[in-house]
Amino acid sequence: MSAVDSFDVSILEYVMNNIRKEWLDPIVVFITHLGKAGIVWIFLILVLLAIKKTRRVGIACGVALVINVILCNFLIKPIVARPRPYDLYQHIVCIVKPQWDYSFPSGHTAASFSVSSVLPYMKMKKRISIPAIILATMIALSRIYVCVHYPTDVICGAVLGAIAGFAGFMLYTRVIEKKAPRKMMDFVFNFPGIELKENKAEKKAS
Repeated sequence: MSAVDSFDVSILEYVMNNIRKEWLDPIVVFITHLGKAGIVWIFLILVLLAIKKTRRVGIACGVALVINVILCNFLIKPIVARPRPYDLYQHIVCIVKPQWDYSFPSGHTAASFSVSSVLPYMKMKKRISIPAIILATMIALSRIYVCVHYPTDVICGAVLGAIAGFAGFMLYTRVIEKKAPRKMMDFVFNFPGIELKENKAEKKAS
């Protein structure tokens, strides 16, 4: 067993023996399922796209998520091909349905951070960006708790997601927004959507 594997397994053993609680299990399982197939982040993107004022943010988040899926799911996972911890170590007990794909990096974590990391770059309000980052962190930690990932899978997934988030932000602001045909952009931003009224404090700030 390599030093990395030894570190990973020791953390998972500690979690199983000292942190897992019967009352906590369903809560963490619910949190981890929020990240399944990126569903909570896709929902957030759709909401941002539906609101005209946040449509730019929604597009940037969507671009970041697509970049992440390509890097994480189509490139890195099949190349590294790291087995899940419960597949290699019989004493590692997974408390959710076994996953069908490889372990490295954590796709739930990468997707979560790819979207949530875009929000501060796009100057999204703190009441939205901070809870999103907290949720991303909770989803990441839940993957260790339920033992479907090694800690290094989650750490690298968070780093990859942050990179994808920055790449999505840069691609949107430096390329799409500036280079895309003006008629197409006008169509996108003039497309019917929810109109939010600015409050007085926001008007003064602007």
